[in-house]
Amino acid sequence: MSSSPERVCFLMHLKPDRVADYLAVHERVWPEMLEALRQAGWRNYSLFLRADDGLVVGYLETDDYAAAQAAMERTDVNARWQASMAPYFVSESDPDRASERLTEYFHLA
Repeated sequence: MSSSPERVCFLMHLKPDRVADYLAVHERVWPEMLEALRQAGWRNYSLFLRADDGLVVGYLETDDYAAAQAAMERTDVNARWQASMAPYFVSESDPDRASERLTEYFHLA
């Protein structure tokens, strides 16, 4: 395990006409989904939104992103959450699979 966390930033694209509904759902994220994320090693997780066009920017820290993603993929709650989120996204597929990871090229600690 590295001494510093892996920082992960990604993009997703909401349907602009579904932004308000998507935000409303995130006011009450299922407790079992939050616990699954914690158990899988997702820390300091934030989502940011540019509401006019539905751009979502996600950020998280974890010891191993591939392992954290795999741990979430093994949970039933994640499958149910992703299915419930799919209609809000332009791709209408699994939002986790449709996300675009960005490359970190600078960090000021």
